[in-house]
Amino acid sequence: MTPDSGSWGVRLAWVSGLVLTISAFTDWYTGTLPNGQTLAVTGWHTGALGKLVFFIGLATLILEASRSAGIELPAAVPDRLILLALGSLAVIFVLIRLISVPDTYFLSTARGIGLYLSLLGALGLLGAGLLRTAEDLP
Repeated sequence: MTPDSGSWGVRLAWVSGLVLTISAFTDWYTGTLPNGQTLAVTGWHTGALGKLVFFIGLATLILEASRSAGIELPAAVPDRLILLALGSLAVIFVLIRLISVPDTYFLSTARGIGLYLSLLGALGLLGAGLLRTAEDLP
């Protein structure tokens, strides 16, 4: 049984995938250099984890677009399980970047709004997987 396109799980998956994809290009770290210049580091430039967050969001959007186009995954791999796995990975990657600042940008210890948007998108993706699971229960 496929979820209705107007269900909360589907909507949350679309929004969370879009937020994760866009948030990789927002500022994750901000600060001021000793010479007075402002520094803003995007998620894409924080290393492999920032890029993986972008690709998790992109994979979510591709999964949702293919599901709405009528392309179904095999029954052995339900889309709610994939959403749970992608959401869990995204939460772990963003929490690593929230706790551990890369050594290159250690001068800019302030966290930017993009990092918190990424965390919100990752938690939303995890919630979308849980909502889809609850919708499939009899």
